[in-house]
Amino acid sequence: MGKALGKKGLGKGLEAFFPEQEEVISEQVKYVPINELRPNPYQPRKTFSEAALAELRDSIRVHGVLQPVTVRESIKGYEIVMGERRVRAAKQAGLTEVPVIIQTLAETEMMEIALIENLQREDLNPIEEAIAYEKLLANTTVTQEQLAKRLGKSRPHIANHLRLLQLPQVVQEFISVGKLSMGHGRALLGLSDKEKLSMVLEQILQQSLSVREVEQLVQRVNEHVSRETKKVTVNLSLAIQEQQAQLRDALGTAVTIKPGKKKGKIEIDYFSESDLERILTLLVQPSDV
Repeated sequence: MGKALGKKGLGKGLEAFFPEQEEVISEQVKYVPINELRPNPYQPRKTFSEAALAELRDSIRVHGVLQPVTVRESIKGYEIVMGERRVRAAKQAGLTEVPVIIQTLAETEMMEIALIENLQREDLNPIEEAIAYEKLLANTTVTQEQLAKRLGKSRPHIANHLRLLQLPQVVQEFISVGKLSMGHGRALLGLSDKEKLSMVLEQILQQSLSVREVEQLVQRVNEHVSRETKKVTVNLSLAIQEQQAQLRDALGTAVTIKPGKKKGKIEIDYFSESDLERILTLLVQPSDV
């Protein structure tokens, strides 16, 4: 059983990354045991839609694997270059072997093909897409501008995705699973005091804030931090400084202790009604008596 497959079978635009290679006239399709296939270590997609896999699995049960999986030989079995989703669905369908096309590829070529093929499918989440861009730029000689042109993207599109990788891991994870959008992530990049991140994230998720509302929230927090840093520092005793820090950590917001000769003040900052309710809940604990 054979099937002609040219270089174009690797994905539209890949020729731009391998201009020195001539189109392959014909490649032989062969069947290999599915347990000899290993995932591509450069696969940028970390999450696979269970619904899409189930749909593909049902199709494979009826029609088989119509498009061969592209692989390369490794020390033990084969590494998947393209087609990991097909392999996963084939396993679920109970197949013991799948059709493959074996290609001889260098490590960098394998990485480039896997990353570009996934980028062109446009089904990566923003963080996976950003990681793919980062790997391509780090391991090839292409610039952001060249990469944008070859993928049909704008340079700001690529630059904005790369900026997401500057976010804390928790924010990247929320973007990956869809709890936050790329726009939310870009707004959070502007937060000047990273210690306020947990409080801001809690408010975003609890109130389902829009990107615009997050931008406004970040601006208010930054303005508050700026005012605080400009205030004249009061000579506080080490004990009061420590108590002030304990309150700040316990309440997750700025706390200022202002001692006086006969009485003092404790100022607690909040940024919305829900934030006030959160702080009150922490302060007013039910009595154990």
